[in-house]
Amino acid sequence: MDKNTIIGFLLMVAVLFGYTWFMRPTPEQKAAMQHYQDSLLQVENARVAEMQSVDTGIEPAVQEAAAETADSHADALRQEYVDFAPFAEGEESTVTLSNQQVSLTFSTAGGRLTEAILNDYHTYDSLPLTLFDASDNTYGFIFKTQGRTINTADLYFTPTLSADGRTLSMKLAFDDKRYFEICYTLPAEGYMLDMKIRQNGMETILPRNTVDLDMYWTQDLRRQERGRVFEERYSAIYYKIGDDVEHLSETKDDRESISTRVKWIGFKNQFFSSVLIADKSFNGARMESEVLATDKYLKSYKAETTLDYDPAAAAGPGFRFFLGPNLYPLLRSYDKGVKSDDKLQLPKLIPLGYKFFRWINTGIIIPIFTFLGKYISNYGIIILLLTLIIKAVLMPLTFKSYMSSARMRVLKPQVEEINAKYPGQEKAMERQRATMELYSNAGANPMSGCLPVLLQMPILLAMFAFFPSSIELRQQSFLWADDLSSYDAIFSWDAYIPIITPYFGNHISLFCLLMTITNILYTKINMDSTGGGQQMPGMKAMMYLMPLMFLFIFNNYASGLSYYYFVSLLITIVQTYIFRKCINEEKVLAKLKENQKKPKKKSGFMARLEEAQRQQQAALRRQQQQNRRR
Repeated sequence: MDKNTIIGFLLMVAVLFGYTWFMRPTPEQKAAMQHYQDSLLQVENARVAEMQSVDTGIEPAVQEAAAETADSHADALRQEYVDFAPFAEGEESTVTLSNQQVSLTFSTAGGRLTEAILNDYHTYDSLPLTLFDASDNTYGFIFKTQGRTINTADLYFTPTLSADGRTLSMKLAFDDKRYFEICYTLPAEGYMLDMKIRQNGMETILPRNTVDLDMYWTQDLRRQERGRVFEERYSAIYYKIGDDVEHLSETKDDRESISTRVKWIGFKNQFFSSVLIADKSFNGARMESEVLATDKYLKSYKAETTLDYDPAAAAGPGFRFFLGPNLYPLLRSYDKGVKSDDKLQLPKLIPLGYKFFRWINTGIIIPIFTFLGKYISNYGIIILLLTLIIKAVLMPLTFKSYMSSARMRVLKPQVEEINAKYPGQEKAMERQRATMELYSNAGANPMSGCLPVLLQMPILLAMFAFFPSSIELRQQSFLWADDLSSYDAIFSWDAYIPIITPYFGNHISLFCLLMTITNILYTKINMDSTGGGQQMPGMKAMMYLMPLMFLFIFNNYASGLSYYYFVSLLITIVQTYIFRKCINEEKVLAKLKENQKKPKKKSGFMARLEEAQRQQQAALRRQQQQNRRR
């Protein structure tokens, strides 16, 4: 045996000896194990003595077999659950905490929240709105000790309710001094449940090198709304990392592993959310979302994470559970008076569009909507007033757009003269140059009518994101629509029609139909006023096709959105007729003719444009000459 082999052998012996020395049980752990075994022995002796003192009429052999079976069962529990064996069996009972907003049910099996009911809301079929119950929601902590993995969901806790009925303690008491406790506190008002871990002596139960605690949370997301398509589209797992709030895919199965710290994880529905918020943070997370093809459930959510944990500390990790509606003012209230670095940013659970469009919603639309909601209970009237306010603000842009179209309309005869003077494709460049010169001399800009429309687009897109996400419209009726947050079907059918049913649905929404008809009417008014259809017949057909496409797009959308677009188009048509009555087109034409008489200095842009047109025209003539020679 050479020198290196001897040294390696001695090092192996040293490592094994060191490992045995450092991992030996502490005196406290030995005493606890001995105490636990003595307690079991006393209970077993008492049971045997009682059985022997009573004339059961059972043969001694049968009694001995029963005793052996009991011993075997107790040994199996001790082997599987080690120090947690006393809590592995028990009878399940429930305790309820409630306030005006929520009713929460807790189970001694797992010491966990098993049911959450929102008292102020109902499902689309008028049932109490249950976010989840014991059959579709579970969570627990994972202990690792003596080569075993212990799930708190498998243990039975002892409940204690405080005198004021606001705090519930779920405790695992190993003896008079050692315990593991989960304390839930529900305030007199609100949707935020406080959840704290308290403990003592856990360092004698768990390995001394324990530095983290595993936690998991699963939930099958219940269907709460009539319109399943949009409820699925607006449901996803959300989570906050740093200053950003991200989410998994809303339309397909998805999974994500995060290695950085996570502040909260939210299981989000279209209008309601369950959000687990760490007092400090989670050490990363693994999340998974699966779309479910059942009538009761939309998706299956799963999240696994770890937390910093010290068994010797009296206070373990702390959490908060938000269990409530995705109401913007409510979610924003949790960040009031909080430092910017510590803000939860729960309002980002509500999809209000991209950053710029979101600012329009949060800074303008929602404050107006909330203000009107304080004084008016009918949300159909509120949408009407909101539309009037928006149209009044946009009226200068609308007027400018109309004036641009009026200038183009009165110049139409001169444009037709230019078209007659330069007919055919070979004179297209001359025709275009003459037309541009006409517009320039008259002071008319064809693009000036497009700019006001483009400036209005951000508001239209912001409203497009606002209405499907507004819980204020949920189950609010107006005229024939019984729910402004869903479609307003006036005709439905049960038969599945390929292509039609998946995208259009098995119904026809009346507000969507009215919006389509109004849009076609508005398109006709515009085409007649500009004469665009005579110059570009293909474009005319396209302009009429767009409203029909909107019918298919918006048929499944919230009726409140279709109602808003319908009213907005009606107001625009009324504005158009008012402008037409108030604006004298003869005076507009006279003004343009005066502009044409004035000497015009060509701008650098127009000079470059004309030069480019001349060069292009010259190249076209050379090409035509070469073609003739061939």
